[in-house]
Amino acid sequence: MRTKRHALNVFSIGLLVILLTSCGPKHEPILPEKGNITASVYASVTVWPDSMYRVYASVSGILEKHLVEEGDSIRPGAPLMHLTDATPRLSTENARLQMELARQNYSSSSTPLKDLEVQIQTAELTYRDDSINFRRQEKLWSQQIGSLADFENRKLAFERSRNQLQRLLSEYERLQKDLKSQMIQAQNTYQSSVVKTSDYTLRSTIKGKVYALYKEPGEGVLPNEPLALLGSPNVFLAELLVDEIDIVQIHEGQLALITLDAYPETVFKTQVTKIYPQKDERSQTFTVEARFEKAPDILYPGLSGEANIIIAHRENVLTIPKDYLVGRDSVRTAQGVRKIVTGIETLDRIEIREGIDATTELLRPDQ
Repeated sequence: MRTKRHALNVFSIGLLVILLTSCGPKHEPILPEKGNITASVYASVTVWPDSMYRVYASVSGILEKHLVEEGDSIRPGAPLMHLTDATPRLSTENARLQMELARQNYSSSSTPLKDLEVQIQTAELTYRDDSINFRRQEKLWSQQIGSLADFENRKLAFERSRNQLQRLLSEYERLQKDLKSQMIQAQNTYQSSVVKTSDYTLRSTIKGKVYALYKEPGEGVLPNEPLALLGSPNVFLAELLVDEIDIVQIHEGQLALITLDAYPETVFKTQVTKIYPQKDERSQTFTVEARFEKAPDILYPGLSGEANIIIAHRENVLTIPKDYLVGRDSVRTAQGVRKIVTGIETLDRIEIREGIDATTELLRPDQ
């Protein structure tokens, strides 16, 4: 009895499997469709003002005060903020004093040069007298008048005064050159100190708008810390982050369709204008810049959204659903598997260039 009941159960299970298999979903054959197909690359979007840059200080110090406010319009050279540090001011004042002293020393009325001028004048008078006496004594001696000793003494005095005058003239020339060099060095030191002091007043390099001030008066400032964000007041760019897998398909001039979270119902047309070659190792993406053909009236830095960069478009071409592909180059028909040549593709459809036509019935690979 137990054996018969077991056989009956096995038969029932087999019948149930056959019924379930025969009742499974059947897909009707489909035909390829003619239409348009557009391939695109996805990118995340952040909006930034054109000519945007962050302001950094080249020196350390304390932020003394802001000279602008967020939202202010600025011109090139406009002061933005002032840092303070007593050391540069003291260095500048010391350099100025050294420069003034060097100028005075170099002037003809200065004590060092004036003293030498007096000595030179005295030496010239002595040299003139000794020269006259020597020439007179030399003439007398040529006539055998006077003594040899007198002649030699006059000659020695003449040579001594001549050498003294030459030494003083050389010393004057050397001192004048040294004082001039010291004056130039002092002027350079002062100018360098003035430039360093001017580094404590930060200025704009563009005509634009102040979007952010990152520090408050009284806070310390280091050269590697951003202090302000500046940019164009009315021209904005879209910054697109493209995955490294897709970046080779992106070229300047391509159309990018953008939607922003702030304008969810509007699609904005932009054009790719720049591709930055450096990859971000953290996100494994490349930065692509795009410009709006017609931007909305109100934009703010940091607005985010999504973009589809159009990389290819075909009109009136044969397409099929991608899930009807067998591998990458075949489809299943009633007559068997057939090779095809494909073209561009989207997430769900792919272009067929060769192998089948609009009358070819296609079966799903899993049927």
